[in-house]
Amino acid sequence: MATLGAELPLTDYETVAASQTDQVLGPNGHSGDRIARLHIVPATTSPGAVSIKDGSGSAITVFTGGAASVADLTPITVDFGPDGIRASHSANTGWKVTTGANVSLIATGSYT
Repeated sequence: MATLGAELPLTDYETVAASQTDQVLGPNGHSGDRIARLHIVPATTSPGAVSIKDGSGSAITVFTGGAASVADLTPITVDFGPDGIRASHSANTGWKVTTGANVSLIATGSYT
């Protein structure tokens, strides 16, 4: 389990359903929250895209999706390394996730 000094271990998780826009990770989301991994779960072989956003920053596409973008429905893991990536742009919203049609995910990390 990864830890960062006195910070909490990256052991929280949150599910994000298909077709969500800017769902905040964690109960409130704050600067310092970390995403360790995204477990992307396609529901069809033509799932929508997945993006993350640091507070009110620009969206970052982590999975493009699209027509016949996956061969089967095996989940795809996006790993951000042992320490994850830290939200820093907004003290009040932390990480936001947007999912397209036919794709959901489980985000693991440390969320407030």
